Amino acid sequence: MLVTVGRIGRAHGIKGEVGLEVRTDEPDRRFADGATVVTESKVPRTLTIEASRWHSGRLLVKFAGVPDRTAAEQLRNLVVLAEIDADERPEDPEEYYDRELIGLAVRTSDGVEAGEVIDVVHLPSQDLLEIRRPAGNAVLVPLVEALVPEINVDKQYVVVADRPGLLDPEGAEVVPTEPDAD
Repeated sequence: MLVTVGRIGRAHGIKGEVGLEVRTDEPDRRFADGATVVTESKVPRTLTIEASRWHSGRLLVKFAGVPDRTAAEQLRNLVVLAEIDADERPEDPEEYYDRELIGLAVRTSDGVEAGEVIDVVHLPSQDLLEIRRPAGNAVLVPLVEALVPEINVDKQYVVVADRPGLLDPEGAEVVPTEPDAD
């Protein structure tokens, strides 16, 4: 199965290196020397990582067959995908691939069916589960242990804390932001 692992950025230097916008939690594994990725383009292209290194907090990658800056610029903005075995799991048991979470049933702490996970949204500060509620609307729930205390991939469910307004925005407590004028 092909999974998005990054997007190629601008060229770095004159020897064909590119900056890479990483979209995987395992960049050292996905962009190891000798690994291959496939471009998401009209004519997909398989690229072999010749070398990769971290520089000032950014991953720089040198692909085989990309000898200079001009060739590297031709790759700019291409999304890259890696072949991942469908049974593969992250090394950390507390981590999950998006594909493992999408489709899981959602229950409240009391066992009440609350919907289905339809997407995982990645933000700089935290990840969110997008949940389709039984009524058809969707809500976003921060993927933090206090709000999602249990994930059971084998039994195909997640437990979401039943806090006012979390799953039912209409049930949110409204707190005035301005003091009442006397």
